[in-house]
Amino acid sequence: MLGDAGLAGKGRSRAPDLAVGEAFPEVDAPSAGAPLVPADSIAHRPFSRPFRRLPPELLPFVGHLEAADLEAAAARAARIGVGADEVLVAGGQIADEEATRLLAAHLGLPVAALPAEDLPHDAALAEAVLRTGVLMAPSTGAPPGFTMAARGRTVRRLRRALSRDAGLRGRVRLVAPATLRRRMAQACRARLAAAAAARLVATAPLKSAATLRPGRLLAMGAAAAGVPLLGVIALAPEMGLLLVQAVLSLVFLAWIAIRLAGCLYRPPHEPSPTLGERELPLYSLLVPLYREAASVPGLVEALAALDYPPEKLDIKLVVEEDDRDTRAALAARALPPHMEEVAVAPVGPRTKPKALDAALPFARGAFVAIYDAEDLPEPDQLRRAVDAFRRGGPQVGCVQARLCIDNGADSWIADQFAAEYAGQFDVLLPVLSALGLPIPLGGTSNHFRRRVLDEVGAWDPYNVTEDADLGIRLARAGWQTRVIASTTFEEAPVTRRAWLGQRTRWLKGWAQTLLVHGRRPRTLVRDLGLAGTLALLLLTAGPFVAALVHPLCLALFAADIWRGVAGLPCTSMVEVITCALTYTTLAAGYAGTAATLTVGLARRGLRPGWRTIALTPVYWLLLSLAAWRAIIELIRRPHFWQKTEHGLTRRRSPAGGTLRSSASAPPPPRPAAAWN
Repeated sequence: MLGDAGLAGKGRSRAPDLAVGEAFPEVDAPSAGAPLVPADSIAHRPFSRPFRRLPPELLPFVGHLEAADLEAAAARAARIGVGADEVLVAGGQIADEEATRLLAAHLGLPVAALPAEDLPHDAALAEAVLRTGVLMAPSTGAPPGFTMAARGRTVRRLRRALSRDAGLRGRVRLVAPATLRRRMAQACRARLAAAAAARLVATAPLKSAATLRPGRLLAMGAAAAGVPLLGVIALAPEMGLLLVQAVLSLVFLAWIAIRLAGCLYRPPHEPSPTLGERELPLYSLLVPLYREAASVPGLVEALAALDYPPEKLDIKLVVEEDDRDTRAALAARALPPHMEEVAVAPVGPRTKPKALDAALPFARGAFVAIYDAEDLPEPDQLRRAVDAFRRGGPQVGCVQARLCIDNGADSWIADQFAAEYAGQFDVLLPVLSALGLPIPLGGTSNHFRRRVLDEVGAWDPYNVTEDADLGIRLARAGWQTRVIASTTFEEAPVTRRAWLGQRTRWLKGWAQTLLVHGRRPRTLVRDLGLAGTLALLLLTAGPFVAALVHPLCLALFAADIWRGVAGLPCTSMVEVITCALTYTTLAAGYAGTAATLTVGLARRGLRPGWRTIALTPVYWLLLSLAAWRAIIELIRRPHFWQKTEHGLTRRRSPAGGTLRSSASAPPPPRPAAAWN
């Protein structure tokens, strides 16, 4: 670890006390021309022990930081494969701006002020500057000038270039990387937000929910299916009703069959990550926040607890520009150097995916992960994700961690939510991953290759379940998704009102996703194959249609009981088949759900209480209410984002139990910082 001496991140220089020549006899010197820093400008004091060669990016700090800090930075940089100056900044030994000032003085270069008129006025140019860290000045025939955010190995290349080309020094200015990103955000925020809202619509309009006309599509679908059905019912009422019952029952029973297959499938044990720190890539985390001031302290602590080199972490806390409370909560925190706020302009739809798209240009990592405000990921999750990408090969474009509710004891609705999540993420998704079928992603703890995100157009700003949609687009583009045995603990809504708003949005988004990808059925089958297409229909249309018709099935069953005909001998084969399908579907639905949530909770080291099982029919009725509300919202407000409040409960294990950390690995100790 680096020592506490030096600037400690406050940007102050201490009196120089070391001479390059005497104290650092093995330090690289400039290869040509006059020395970049005159040796006689630095007072000297020899070290008490021999000092090994310093990497060139540390030379600007000689005489300004303690020798022990420079030694430690050089050693750590060699061990984890980054620039030694990046170690100093990430460790808080020196502020980003001060490091750039010293580097500029060492190289004899000016520090750029970056007035607004020098910044690009085009979103594409702004994204290029953010990606490369280089801003080119306009040129009228003379060699162009550059403003560079130089750090690490870029400093080494710049030193070599300056030594080879004496005229280059008059054309290069330096700027601190954080300053460049901040100034670009201030000057180009609205343009980047507008580009984020329009990108997918412009490049692939048929893949965006923005071009949907839900009311028209629903009316056309109802007419296409309803007119022939009404004709059949008019000519043969019993056969028509039997046909409807048979189709719905088969769809729902097939959906239950997939879940039961997940109960029988046991995910293999995943070994612990083995990659060394030097092999780990730069990883960006995008954390969208909106009205999440209460969640900020726990979120920052949970992210700080991640077991990943901070020099290779790039965390963006994405906030809406006008969300004053959340921004004030972030400003009140002493964020570490690898965490920074990215404010998104109120341009285009006010949705989570638009915010992610607008923040993506600021992400510097080769891999990108998404977390929500209330998330508590296991500390080794990023390492497990990198390991999964490595083991899966280049065709794996996304890794989904498992989500687990840890406040299920707060209310009966949270308890049902926790059981539902256990069935979804510990039973269903692992078997879909094993079968290579399309996976509708969860809204958080998705890990992507950055180039894959760019290739498929990132998130659809107009789809209110952008996660499910992106999972399908990845599959259609030929990319595979893997589910890993690493957990992110989440907070469930604890009131029916909050749950209903969230579930209405989810079901509306699933309907959007199904309508978007179903617009060209032949193309969909070509992209996913027949098995993948059927799986997509079962995973999206199956539960949605089941939720819509479930009250009707219960009403018919209750009517039979009221009339006293339930259980009586049937008078025709049509009645026999209809009753068999009805009772089988109801029994299989309840039994399959009970089995799925029981297995899922067991894989978490829990068992469902009798209330969890007994209240499942009530929960299903609420799902039906949410589904009908979703249909209405899909027509009236298709892009409206129903916000779910977080940070309102005390996080704990459901039913007082101890949550197992993953479904196929023993639980590691929970970090104290993430579980206060």
